[in-house]
Amino acid sequence: MAPSFDHLRDADVDEDDYDEDEIDISDLREKYEVQLDQGYDTFVVIDGLPEVNEEQKPKLVKFLLKKLNQVGKTIEDQVYMPMENGKSLRFAFVEYASPAEAAAAVRQLDMVPLDKRHTLRVNKMADIDRYGREGRVDDNYVPPKIEEFTEKEHLRSFLADPSGRGRDQFAMYRGDVVGVFWNNEKDPPENIVDRQHWTESFVQWSPLGTYLVSVHQQGVQLWGGASWSRQKRFAHPFVNMLDFSPNEKYVVTWSNRPISIPEEGHPQLSLDEDGKNYVIWDLETAKPLRSFANLDTPATGDAHAPGAKAPPKFPWPAFKWSSDDRYVARMTQGSSISVYELPRMGLLDRTTIKVEGVMDFEWAPSTPQREGVKQYEQLFCFWTPEIGSNPAKVGLMSIPSKEIIRSLNLFSVTDAKLHWQSDATYLSVKVDRHSKSKKSQATTLEIFRIKEKGVPVEVVDTIKDTVINFAWEPKGDRFVIITTAEPTGPTAVAPKTSVAFFCPEKAKGSAVGNFKHLRTLDKKNSNAIYWSPRGRFVVVATVANQQSSDLDFFDLDFEGEKPESDKDLTANLQLMNTADHYGITDIQWDPSGRFVASWASVWKHAMENGYHVYDFKGEVLREETVDKFRQWLWRPRPPTLLSKEEQKQIRKNLREYSKVFEQEDAERGASADLAVVEARRRLLDEWLAWRESVEAELEEERLARGLPRHPVETEAKQAENGEEQVIEEIVEEVLEESEEIVP
Repeated sequence: MAPSFDHLRDADVDEDDYDEDEIDISDLREKYEVQLDQGYDTFVVIDGLPEVNEEQKPKLVKFLLKKLNQVGKTIEDQVYMPMENGKSLRFAFVEYASPAEAAAAVRQLDMVPLDKRHTLRVNKMADIDRYGREGRVDDNYVPPKIEEFTEKEHLRSFLADPSGRGRDQFAMYRGDVVGVFWNNEKDPPENIVDRQHWTESFVQWSPLGTYLVSVHQQGVQLWGGASWSRQKRFAHPFVNMLDFSPNEKYVVTWSNRPISIPEEGHPQLSLDEDGKNYVIWDLETAKPLRSFANLDTPATGDAHAPGAKAPPKFPWPAFKWSSDDRYVARMTQGSSISVYELPRMGLLDRTTIKVEGVMDFEWAPSTPQREGVKQYEQLFCFWTPEIGSNPAKVGLMSIPSKEIIRSLNLFSVTDAKLHWQSDATYLSVKVDRHSKSKKSQATTLEIFRIKEKGVPVEVVDTIKDTVINFAWEPKGDRFVIITTAEPTGPTAVAPKTSVAFFCPEKAKGSAVGNFKHLRTLDKKNSNAIYWSPRGRFVVVATVANQQSSDLDFFDLDFEGEKPESDKDLTANLQLMNTADHYGITDIQWDPSGRFVASWASVWKHAMENGYHVYDFKGEVLREETVDKFRQWLWRPRPPTLLSKEEQKQIRKNLREYSKVFEQEDAERGASADLAVVEARRRLLDEWLAWRESVEAELEEERLARGLPRHPVETEAKQAENGEEQVIEEIVEEVLEESEEIVP
């Protein structure tokens, strides 16, 4: 029996019998020792709370827990709210289960409204200790310095063309120089700004044309306004790519190098971003909302199937935006889709959407308007391959409800591509199907009619070959495809292709008929389709092909006579023009749909780099060879502010406006001709003045040498007076010529 404290002998506590240093208590120390640094990392400080008394405090804590538990796990006992004289001090300390949950609380709950009068401010406990310790905060209050108001430049001043002609701007990157220009049709473009070394890799416009983006080793910079000053900066080191949300509220940047935060800190990034590759930023505040690391893309079981393509290691864009900037989603290939709510960047319903085998997904490019659905929703579609005995599947999901509103089973699928129409009226799924022997394949189009009740699916199965390109008409219901009968994939000689046009049949009222084949053009080399942003006109081209470089300009609403076979169709196809641009690598329409630019970039090859500008009919307006030409980018325009009725009225009175524009064009042409005449007259006057000065110098020289002032007139007078003048002329004449051959 162990001795009690009262009966202990001195021998029982003799310190000489053992040595404390020899006792191993590392396991107990590791288990029970308080880790202050780690403990601080799990704490956050909540500020901006209402002032309450002891009786109201429990209600406030319970109400606050509803917000706090949206990002992590905490309980009432882990919320400490200091009180003084029976009143709360309007802040609280909260402990989370892990540092990651505490970091998520700072990121997602800061500046979130608690109620109509109070907004939460959330900071890490470790940050409060680091920045607010003794000596770092002045004990005496110093009022902040309020700078005088200075009016900022209008970032959309480019919409007001000073010439009054509604010209579009474009950026041109050649050599080490980036310039922005006004398009002057046939005349040389008018330079607005030119800067050396403006970017280190490439330039890019934001989706609404507000900013010009330059990319550098230190990060991304946004430029705009009339002075082209720097508006925003996102310091993502070694950034490679970026992508804006459709309404320019957010931007995601990516680098193949993980972010490394130095010990001294970073001006915009925190330790939360260390080791990450993607950063999602708030464009207005230029602050990071959340960061992510790269995901490894798993290999697919059908990688060796005929015509199958291996997925890219880092598919871009990895994050895809909803049309209204309220959601951003990321796919983990083969398993799930994660939808995040903006700007909190928290998972929708705090869970990912499990989709076994998912290969790709796409948001609807416009807010859908399904028949009979009144509540708010965004849609995205996804597809999964055949897994075991389960067929391939295309699904249409509504967000935020996560309800699958339509699904379609598919069989013998090699690959699928998802193509939304710009108004989210249609979704076309291009399905490449293989034969039973898997030695050949063909394509069918599964077209979802989104706005019709029940989302019916129409199948276009009249295509015998493989579709290598598909494009919807913007704001329309027609589409163009390019097909080939030869196996797809890299080849030494590009395969022969066919271009096919499809449109709906005429139907009664506002209904849209079934899609029918309009025309097919065979034995082409075309591989790219570029619709005008206004619809109707389309360019079908051969791009990045050493053997061919054709551009075919088509009009699908030609006003001439319509063939009898097309009477029941909603299109009248006409080839307007064919052009050729050797070495062409890229094509882009201007946002008004009036002009098309094609260029040959030195990034692809070094032969005849430069650009061509065409009008919508395919007539060449200007072509220029530019050494080390890299990029041509038309500046996008934001959506019109005119209502549909106002736009309808403008179209109704278009002939009246056309007369005014034609008169202005004629006056401008006449003024241009007048300028040419004046320039020629000026050159003639300069030449006549030079001639007079030369004649004066010759006259002085003749007088100095004693020669007549006018020698021609003097000789004429001598001839009239009968004075004879002997002129000798030596003439050589060949009398005989012989040829002798010497052996």
